[in-house]
Amino acid sequence: MCGITGWVSFDRDLRSVSGTLDAMTETMSCRGPDDRGTWIEGPAGLGHRRLAIIDLPGGRQPMTARMPRGTVALVYSGETYNYTELRRELTGRGHRFTTDSDTEVVLRGYLEWGEAVAERLNGMYAFAVWDGRDDKLVMIRDRMGIKPFYYYETPDGVLFGSEPKAILANPLARARVNADGLRELFTFVKTPGHAVWDGMREVEPGTVVTVDRSGLRRHVYWRLETRPHPDGRDESVAKVRELLDDIVRRQLVSDVPRCTLLSGGLDSSAMTAIAARQLGEAGETVRSFAVDFVGQSENFVADALRSTPDTPYVHDVAKASGTDHRDIVLDSHALADPEVRAKMIRARDLPMGFGDMDASLYLLFRAIREHSTVALSGESADEVFGGYLQFFDEEARNADTFPWLVKFAEHFGDDADVLRPDLTAALDLPSYIQKSYDTAVAGIRRLDGESDFEYRMRKISHLHLTRFVRVLLDRKDRASMAVGLEVRVPFCDHRLVEYVYNAPWSLKSFDGREKSLLREATADVLPRSVYDRVKSPYPSTQDPKYATALQEHVKDLLAKPDHPVFDLVDRDRVARAAGRDVPQITQASRRGLERTLDLALWLDLYEPEISLT
Repeated sequence: MCGITGWVSFDRDLRSVSGTLDAMTETMSCRGPDDRGTWIEGPAGLGHRRLAIIDLPGGRQPMTARMPRGTVALVYSGETYNYTELRRELTGRGHRFTTDSDTEVVLRGYLEWGEAVAERLNGMYAFAVWDGRDDKLVMIRDRMGIKPFYYYETPDGVLFGSEPKAILANPLARARVNADGLRELFTFVKTPGHAVWDGMREVEPGTVVTVDRSGLRRHVYWRLETRPHPDGRDESVAKVRELLDDIVRRQLVSDVPRCTLLSGGLDSSAMTAIAARQLGEAGETVRSFAVDFVGQSENFVADALRSTPDTPYVHDVAKASGTDHRDIVLDSHALADPEVRAKMIRARDLPMGFGDMDASLYLLFRAIREHSTVALSGESADEVFGGYLQFFDEEARNADTFPWLVKFAEHFGDDADVLRPDLTAALDLPSYIQKSYDTAVAGIRRLDGESDFEYRMRKISHLHLTRFVRVLLDRKDRASMAVGLEVRVPFCDHRLVEYVYNAPWSLKSFDGREKSLLREATADVLPRSVYDRVKSPYPSTQDPKYATALQEHVKDLLAKPDHPVFDLVDRDRVARAAGRDVPQITQASRRGLERTLDLALWLDLYEPEISLT
């Protein structure tokens, strides 16, 4: 997996500032605990921290190729699942390999096809190539944005890194957040390319960014496109299963222990069951892990989002598939621990979290890392197959805004409950959201003859696959890589995404339920209980002790009236939230407390310059 960083400065020789490159590289140590390497040649410096997954002794980076006209050097993060086929093709074209790693396949692929190598890769990746033959830097990100990738233009070049912290370790980068950055923090829209930090950008998914002495250029090599779907129900179900079998088989390849994340929902259960069947054919047993909370199953109370606890369904799948299963059971003290909160903020470089759901994800991954280095996740199946409530809610379907925002505050809370009124007025978040939505739907092509309803559902699917899922992918990557765990996401395979996206909604919901294609495609490997289960989101603790702990931490913060967080949140509103009767505190009403604590820690850790201009 790994973490990458680098610096190109066309006006200097970077060997004189190698210490800065070292500092940038070390910020990625959590992403790559197994090895480190740096490379500098003239105006270019590359840094790499390695999490060894494939070819443990042979995949060291930066990886270089000496060419007649100059050195080509690569730093690579991710996995290329079709690297064996590409290796055979490149060998047939005369390339010779000295390792068994997918990294060398990507390097040799670049030498053969240049930037077009991206179009041949199946996987999750973010990589940078310094091409000394033309003195240019080429940065490439995977189609769905699974792996993060940031850059920051300088007067004479560019800085880049897997995470903002790598860039911010360079004195040329300014830790500043302007009004639009705050708008990104306090909305849930994920503007493509926006990195919150002023001057910083994301390499957008499916995009190549090239930097040379003449400047910076972007080229999109993949985007989600509208195409006719000629297959009927039976053909579509069969195709989905064919793709899933191939995807899971590819993503199980590893030279280190791997496992699955199992929630007891349709997505993770189907993936786990397919993996168990495939590994069983080779005489292996799949490991599975699930998160749970102390007393949650025994004291569970159904709500509008979650009608059932996860654990009984998890155990049904583990028994049916014969997995080596382990529940990771967390208590409220661990979920509310300020150190855990700080770990997630450092992992994301921003206070953009979901309270206990972020804390539990980090703690789950930390526990899994003691047993496995690679985990397969069911992330993104809801976006691909149409699993969320908003896909079926008439108000959300018909709203001219992002459908997940229609009832977001009802289920998850509203930042405006604690933000200073003058700040919310200055940011004008509704206008920002509306402008973002109008931009997002502007380029979605309608099929000839497509009904108004089908086109509206196409737009909803497109928004989820190009905006919503990127928030969740970023969250999962940061939480997992903070503990050196590689999480793979089979449902993000671009072949599956393209195929299912273009299936009409009438086919995606042919039985009147969510994710009909996925359910039917995997019916033979699922327990009946899971086949019939209604969608339930990632779990959140219902233990009142968690809310009590939040209130105590916020009261400690309120005792520091000069803390800079009160430039952003309203002290009186926060005080009222901290004094509310605990039985009245729901997941939604906890958001103000959690958001205040996140912002305060972020300001302490990063000391950002905040500007409303």
